[in-house]
Amino acid sequence: MNPIAASALTLSLLAADTQANETPRVTVTPNGSQPSAQGPADWFTGIVRVDAPFKGSDKARVSGATVTFEPGARTAWHTHPLGQTLIVTAGAGFVQEWGQPVRAIRPGDTVWIAPGVKHWHGAAPTTAMTHIAIAEVLDGKVVEWMEQVSAEHYPRAD
Repeated sequence: MNPIAASALTLSLLAADTQANETPRVTVTPNGSQPSAQGPADWFTGIVRVDAPFKGSDKARVSGATVTFEPGARTAWHTHPLGQTLIVTAGAGFVQEWGQPVRAIRPGDTVWIAPGVKHWHGAAPTTAMTHIAIAEVLDGKVVEWMEQVSAEHYPRAD
């Protein structure tokens, strides 16, 4: 074997061996490989399903999930230390910042909630709503849950 071909083969084998021993840099989590989970009653009112939760590597701070709220279902009041992004993918719902009016959200809407802002979000009374929720972890914490949303704060019409 000529020296150039031998060097190329050696480098190729070394690269393959290095890649086999490293943590994958691209990970695909197949659809359906994670079971759906019911949202805990301490954090939600009504029927809420959490699907495809995701979290970055140890060095990454981002985490999130696809969340589906049945009609009338909603989160409790809560805050996020580094804020939260919601991407509405289906249905109709609401979001509200403490002390501010309720705002309608629909598919295609992107909602940004700033760090430390007390808020809730969920489905409309007669229509389910699904969103992708994305937040970052700070000092091991992604959310601080508070009291449930009272009937006074929840709108009675879509």
